[in-house]
Amino acid sequence: ETENKRPQELIAQRDDLQNAVEELERAIKKLDKEARAQFLSTFELVQKNFIEMFTTLFEGGEAHLSLEENVDPLEAAIHINVRPAGKKMRGVQLLSGGERALTAISLLFSLYLVKPSAYCILDELDAPLDEANIGRFVKVLKKFAEKTQFIVITHRSQTMSAADLLYGVTQQEKGVSTIVSVKIEDAALQAA
Repeated sequence: ETENKRPQELIAQRDDLQNAVEELERAIKKLDKEARAQFLSTFELVQKNFIEMFTTLFEGGEAHLSLEENVDPLEAAIHINVRPAGKKMRGVQLLSGGERALTAISLLFSLYLVKPSAYCILDELDAPLDEANIGRFVKVLKKFAEKTQFIVITHRSQTMSAADLLYGVTQQEKGVSTIVSVKIEDAALQAA
């Protein structure tokens, strides 16, 4: 009788494990389906924002994001094709350094528009930009600064001039760093 009970217990345990595996597989399929739908929905929003940001920062042109065809969207490569005003449509790798940086900034802000945050840190994002492009970058930054606090690390005076508050690190004495802060509004009043 004891010997007969043991196989029955093992069969019951095996059936429980099989049911658990099937339940997990159903849950995984459901999560994959939801993740795919959410990814595609977010991708469409980013695509729309990317077009808007690109044309704002480049003052015209065209931009397009696309997913690799015939591949699961969650595993597909994302293709970025852009055409600055007056140029041919091409991939990012064929752009100049400044154009690539401005395209990356467009994509970054496109993602930001989908999921804004309370603060954002940008480390020398403007370094490869020329003066005209920095002007457009600063304009967009000021617009976003209405809802987000930006900490921008830069060496560019045009970007610094758009800030409300500047922090600088100086070495008045070799090997000793000193942090200096200037509130732009106060500096302007003192200068006047």
